[in-house]
Parts: sequence; structure tokens; C-alpha cells
Amino acid sequence: MAELNGMRGQVFRPLPDVMRADAVASRLTTAIALGLIRQGEQLPVENELSQMFGVASATVRDALATLRDAGIIETRRGRSGGTFVTGTPAASAPVLRSRLIDLSMAELRDLADEQTGVAVATVRLAYERSLPRDIDRLAVLATAIGDARGLESCTRADSKFHIQLAALTQSERLMQAEIRLQSESVEMLWSVLDDPEDRAKAAREHTAIVDALRAENVSEAEARASEHIHRNIYRLIDAKLSLTYPDIEATRA
Repeated sequence: MAELNGMRGQVFRPLPDVMRADAVASRLTTAIALGLIRQGEQLPVENELSQMFGVASATVRDALATLRDAGIIETRRGRSGGTFVTGTPAASAPVLRSRLIDLSMAELRDLADEQTGVAVATVRLAYERSLPRDIDRLAVLATAIGDARGLESCTRADSKFHIQLAALTQSERLMQAEIRLQSESVEMLWSVLDDPEDRAKAAREHTAIVDALRAENVSEAEARASEHIHRNIYRLIDAKLSLTYPDIEATRA
């Protein structure tokens, strides 16, 4: 999809020399989990990956072996061969909920602070640097979460909207930050949200951000983005308390 080009470009950007095979594997795994690289898609050949990441061919080979062993990719021989995405690296809902329980309130607060700061900066730069056709494409992604079903589908629909919004800033650092934040939080969020109204509300909030950008009301767009982040964090906090103290929640019910 054309609107994903900016996001996908971040997946294959060069890596610092200090990073090795685990960094390559981690970046590809994140991209596949968030849907930036789709199931069935063929990866670039080894030499191309080596140039894109700025690492040795042996490093790429080791990274691909890690993903192959995990069942995430498959290498096929022959004229139509190559390396294809065949598995999903997303964690299961119980694992994600366990991860949420292990997070402290201070860590969730820090996550909210960083996400809010990145979201506000993203909205402002997207307003300054995007074209009307960019906003039209963003509007399509804004409503996709409403039709999503299941953890994997919701995770990808939600993250694609936020990452595409970051792509409109034309800022590599903001793109990196948004992809990292999505990889840390979006799966956990949708592991505890399973009500259709949650999906509908997320779609409405995404659309409110887009509508404010289209109306060239950047202050409104910033406010809507900030409120959206805080709602998500509040839901994570509420879920954490329910999971950590189930007896208390049962009594309240």
C-alpha cells in the first residue's frame, strides 16, 4: 500500500555499528507484529538487507536464522523462491496480561508521558508538513480499527494509524519513537480491550484527530491526540488493577 511506504522505510533504515543480528531480528519482528510487513510478503534478498541495515551479510544471515527458527519466516528454493513471512510473532493475550501486571504504576505513568509528548509533536509536524491527500489516506486508516476483530487485527489497525501519522512528520526520530512505543504498548492494550464499543471509540478518536487536522485546527488535533493517549493508559491501569486484585474487583461487582 502506498500510504505505508514511509513507515516501511523506517523498518529497513541502517543500523549503528554497535548493533548486530539481534537488532536486525528485533526490528523485523516488530515490523511483522505491527503489520508493516505482511503475512506472505517476500523480504528483500540478503545482500539488499545487508545494505539497508548497514551490516555484514553474515549478520543478516544470523538474524534471518533466528526468525526462521521461531517460525516467523520461511526460505524457499527455486525460481519463485525467496524468504517469506509465514508466522506471527505477536504474544498471546495471557502473556501480554502478565506483562501488564509486572509493570509498575510509575512505568505506566512514564509511558503515558512519553506517548503524549510524541503524539503532540507528531500532530503539530504532520499539520505543518502533510498535504490534503495525506490526510485523506490517514482518514482511511483512522476507521480501520472499528472493523478489526481479535488481538492481532486490532493491534495492526491501531498501530498503522499512529505510525502513518508519524510518517507525515517526515521526521525519522519521531517515526522511530512511535514504532518503539507501539511495540511496547499496543498489544497489551488490545489484550484487555475486547468490547466492540472499545473499537468504535478508538475509531471515533482517530477520526477526531484527522478531522481537526483537515480543519487546520492544530490545537484541537493536539488535544484530541492527548486525550486518546490518556484514555488508553487509563484502560491499561484499570485492567492492571483488575488483574492484580481479582478478589477486590469481584467484591465490587
